[in-house]
Amino acid sequence: MTAQWIGLIAFTVTLLPIGLAMAANRVPERLRLRPAPVRSRGWALLLIYATAPVNAIPRLAGASPELTLICTAAGGVLAVAGMLLLGITAYAQQRGPVGDRPART
Repeated sequence: MTAQWIGLIAFTVTLLPIGLAMAANRVPERLRLRPAPVRSRGWALLLIYATAPVNAIPRLAGASPELTLICTAAGGVLAVAGMLLLGITAYAQQRGPVGDRPART
């Protein structure tokens, strides 16, 4: 039970403020030099962060095993969605803007 509290606090202290700042498009100037889309990466971090409370809170509240299983599955879906959003963002960044691509023949 102590490990769940520690994990929940660690994720809240690290990922939540960073994800909220990035989703609001507020990042330090040194990170703005990168051409990465900041907002979508912030939303992806928030999706990944949401996994921690969805998994930990039912366990800490002593919920039934069925509810705990459902919340664990929902947390897994949130984590996968966050990773997919990060992957799509990175892939779109590598391809560059639509106008820069050569025309297909």
